[in-house]
Amino acid sequence: MKKMIAICSVLFLLIQHSNAQFNNDSLKAQLIKDWERAKVYTAEYLAAMPADKYTVKPVEGIRSFSEQMLHLAQGTIGLSANGTGKTRIYPGYNMERSATAQTKDSVSYYVNAAYDFAIAGIKEMDVSKLSELIKRGNFNESRLSWILKAHEHQTHHRGQCTIYIRFQGVTPPAEKLF
Repeated sequence: MKKMIAICSVLFLLIQHSNAQFNNDSLKAQLIKDWERAKVYTAEYLAAMPADKYTVKPVEGIRSFSEQMLHLAQGTIGLSANGTGKTRIYPGYNMERSATAQTKDSVSYYVNAAYDFAIAGIKEMDVSKLSELIKRGNFNESRLSWILKAHEHQTHHRGQCTIYIRFQGVTPPAEKLF
């Protein structure tokens, strides 16, 4: 009987470990899928805005379309780096404030580089560390939380750009929820 209990206990632990790995792998696959979808969706926004309107502001005192998208890129890099542990690209460079980064081609380059950075970081990371806490400033969040905040941030700023596109008389891309 003791032998049977021991075998059952070992089997139970193996199943638990297997389920945990499956869940982590499934979560990683879903994160990658969502980030790849977001990259395609954002590329449609970048394509929809006429090149000569990238620096136009709907009203004074807010970011231009190019600044919004560059802010999206910078946030994607910083927040996802906190989650994945990947070393940031363009450290110390404020692309949002760079006069040479404001063109359609430059904005597209930096935005795509930011998405590629986040996606590669998720693909390369050890998913068993998703619950590990990472402190940045006053925030002490799990790696998963940082990745989710990065996704929330890019969604927010892409959504703001809907108005910028509509002000140019262009219909923004249709939603890509899946």
